[in-house]
Amino acid sequence: MANLESVEDVLRCAINREIEANVFYNLLSQYIDEVHIRTICNELAGEELEHKARLELEIMKLGRTVKPTAAKKADESLPKPLDYMVNMAKVIQLSLPEILIFAMEKEKAAFSFYVNSLATVTDPQCRQTILDLAEEEARHKIRFELEYDRLMATRQDPPALM
Repeated sequence: MANLESVEDVLRCAINREIEANVFYNLLSQYIDEVHIRTICNELAGEELEHKARLELEIMKLGRTVKPTAAKKADESLPKPLDYMVNMAKVIQLSLPEILIFAMEKEKAAFSFYVNSLATVTDPQCRQTILDLAEEEARHKIRFELEYDRLMATRQDPPALM
């Protein structure tokens, strides 16, 4: 969370992360053969756009406009989308259990981002939005954990969890 010094910085970074998550799940759904998991990816892609909209509303409440550019465009210390963008070429080479583990790790990172951002966010309504989004990211992780467990229960020789 270093370098995210204002609520606006947190919100703009979170918006970029939600956009990346939406793209990730949309792309991932194109490579997943199992229909049930593909459906989950599509659902989560939609939920990430809902998160983005909620974050944009918080920026508007600050009296700011929502633009694709960062609030501190010249500040090179702020995280940029490519700082946490996923290399899909590597992801699609993973096995389904590895993809599920990877998705769990992404959701855990999203949860941690929101929890850590609470140190910067002091407005009670904005804090509640951040807490709600952290909770939703935790639920996303649990969905992947359940799918992983279901998948491993059907396998004869399941790989060990990392």
